[in-house]
This record gives sequence, C-alpha cells and structure tokens, in this order.
Amino acid sequence: MDFINFVWEYIVPFLFILTVLVFVHEMGHYWVARRNQVRVEVFSIGFGPELYGWTDRLGTRWKISAVPLGGYVKMFGENDDGEDDDAALTPEERAVSFQHKRLGQRTAVVAAGPLANYLFAIIVLAGLYSISGVPRPLAAVGEVIGGSAAEEAGIRPGDRILRIDGTDIAWFEDLRRIVMGKPGVALEFDILRDGMELTVRATPQAIEAESESEEVATFGRLGVRPDPDHVAHERQNPLKALWMGLERSVSMTGQILSYVGQIFAGSQKADQLGGPLRIAQMSGAICQGGIVECAFFMAALSINLGLINLFPIPMLDGGRLAFYIAEAIRGRPLGPRTQEYSFRFGLILVLLLMIFATWNDLVQLKVFEFLKDLIT
Repeated sequence: MDFINFVWEYIVPFLFILTVLVFVHEMGHYWVARRNQVRVEVFSIGFGPELYGWTDRLGTRWKISAVPLGGYVKMFGENDDGEDDDAALTPEERAVSFQHKRLGQRTAVVAAGPLANYLFAIIVLAGLYSISGVPRPLAAVGEVIGGSAAEEAGIRPGDRILRIDGTDIAWFEDLRRIVMGKPGVALEFDILRDGMELTVRATPQAIEAESESEEVATFGRLGVRPDPDHVAHERQNPLKALWMGLERSVSMTGQILSYVGQIFAGSQKADQLGGPLRIAQMSGAICQGGIVECAFFMAALSINLGLINLFPIPMLDGGRLAFYIAEAIRGRPLGPRTQEYSFRFGLILVLLLMIFATWNDLVQLKVFEFLKDLIT
C-alpha cells in the first residue's frame, strides 16, 4: 500500500507535469515546422520502444514511447550536413526538407520549442492571476516594532486596520502608502480587535531615506509588519493578468540566470541543482497542496525547461541556434566535422550535468542514509 501511495502521490504528478511540458515544447517545434512546410516524420513523447502510436494523413508518426523522460520531433532532412548531393532528393523532397529551408526558417523552428515553454508559462500564470487571484496581505498587523509609533499608540499584533482618517483601506499596501505620505502627522486609525472596533491616534515617525529618484526624502513610518495569516486573493482582469504573467516569467528567468552566474563566480553552491528525483519529490509535495500550487509549479518548471534549452550547449536547442548565428556571420554552415565534435562535447557535458544533478538528488533526499539503514 505504501508503494502504491508513493507512486500515486509522487510518480504520477511528476510524469503528468513532465509529459505536459515536453508536449508543449515539442509542439512548438512541430507547429512552426509545419507552418514552414517542413515534413515532420515523428512526434514522440518519451524515448525507446514505441508503446502506442498512429500515423496521421500528413505522414507524421505520433507515438508514446517506453521511457517517459523527454521527447523529440524528427523532421525530414534534419540530420543532413548540408553537403549532400541535391540530385539525391526529388524537388518535392527538397521542398519539405528541414536542411533546405532558409536560415531564418530553421532558426524559427529550433527556437519555437523553448519559446512555447515560455508562452505556456505566461498563459498559465495569467490564468492563475485571473481566476485564483494574486495573494496580497490585508491591512492586518502581524508584528509591532519596539519603540515605534504603533507601539506608543497601543496598536497590537492581530489588529485589523479598517480606516485611516475616515478612508477605508483593505490592503497592507494601502496602509503603507498613506503612512509614508504623512510623516509627523497625527492620524486616526479605526481598528478591529477581538470583534470590536476602536479608534487610536498615532503619529508616524519621520524617516529620511533615498527615494526612487535617488533624492533624499522624508517618509512616515508606523512600525508594523503584515500578518502572513491574513492574506486575500485579488483577481486581475485578463490583460493585466497577462502582463503580470509576462513580468513574473521575466523575473524567474533573471533569478535563474543570477543563480547560475553566482555558481560560476563561486559565491553560490551548486548543491541546489536538482535532477529528476528532486523534481519528482517536489512535484508530489507541491501538487498535494492543490491545483493552484500544482499549476504554479508547472509554470515555473516550464520556464526552467525553456531557459535551459536556450543555453548555447550542443545537443540543446541553444547549441543549434549558436550554429545558426555562426552560419549567419560566416555566410555558410560550420563544417560537418566541427559540428560532429561539438555535438560530442555537448553530449558529454549534458551527461555530466545529469550525473551531477542526480548525485545532488541522492544526497539531498538522503537516499544513501536510507540504504545504509536497510543494510545495518
């Protein structure tokens, strides 16, 4: 029973999330390839032997394979080195060959996979912000700073601030905005405490600080922090939600790049890099919290997948895009031998990264300690 629960709570959510993200990624390649009249021979979810599949009217073999840890789209002429004899292909075959497409078309097809992951993440986040809403702290007091204006006025943790000088407020952000604009000005706070309303007077302390324009300005400070237990979700209109989804995707990308940069600079440890085991563990733990948490995790993972595939490493989409940049600069593709050795190097690098990430997973999940306990 424990094994069945483990599979249902961890493996199933992991495979579901991974399958969706792989499908989105490969569909990006497929959709743009078909828009550019490239013949797609295979669309596979997973690797290895085929478990189930069918062939559509365009000749594409859609299949689910035995190892569900990735996927691929195989296009006609994709592996040609560009130096083959054109006479070996019929005019009809050249018209649908990936390698015989213009540089811009090939670039669009390769870039479409990671971009599809980003688009998916933005849409999922926008949907969450529109339907579930954005979590915002209410105007409730979680902590009162010692010696502050709030403490002198008798404001306590747990108080809910309803009005300031007669102006209704709902969010802690409104409280902060009003107080910051009233340094040294006595204000009346209508407070809800233990089901009863009362009014207190407090004078925000005048604090000098640097403003956004880098000028020294005076702000008011009450001396309270929000209550993490008093949070409400504010729904956004679709356009604003879409913009917020884009902003959040850009922000996550920046955080990932910053972390990677810190690893190379030596200021951050690489033990947080996780592989399939850690992702499976996180998938199960997060998805147990509900569909909203699962959807947000899926969006974050989609951004990770899209960004990693854009890294200029041969074997990844970013490596192929780097080849195309070199082709645009040189006016002709890189030689077959250069590409071959680059792909070999990329394969070795990807395998080493997978081994390193899996080792981190085993250490972080304490698998070695578990095996040791079983033996002893």
